[in-house]
Amino acid sequence: MTTRPSARNRLAALPRSAALTAEDFAGQDLISVLLAPLRFTRCSFAGADLRHADLSRCSLKFCDLSHADLRGASLRGARLAGCDLSHADLRDADLTGAVLGSVNTGVPPHGLTDLTAARFERAVLRDVRLEGVTGEPRGFPEQRIRPGSPSTRA
Repeated sequence: MTTRPSARNRLAALPRSAALTAEDFAGQDLISVLLAPLRFTRCSFAGADLRHADLSRCSLKFCDLSHADLRGASLRGARLAGCDLSHADLRDADLTGAVLGSVNTGVPPHGLTDLTAARFERAVLRDVRLEGVTGEPRGFPEQRIRPGSPSTRA
């Protein structure tokens, strides 16, 4: 009888730049998982435990990270477009050079990255680019969102 590998082992075994679509990792224990730069589209990480995970240079499009625990995670150079980060915990995470953006769906406000009640206290936000986000995150410095930028704060 064969057993299916754990989500952690499956993700860690993927080759660099592999693409995953509509995968469900909701509620999974992915603590400290080390990922090659992967491309995720419409994947769910809702409520997943991603503490200290390395998602550096990963691309996430239309992914659900609501209520995910990303404390201490590395998202250096990651690109998140049209993702739901509502109520996600990114305290102490490293987002150096990350892009939190949108996807042009043609139906505003769909396609914006939702930061509603996401927590960013003590996160490293050096060179983070916001290019179409909505919501009121906690601990995200106001000056990071410049007037006239395509970002909106609802």
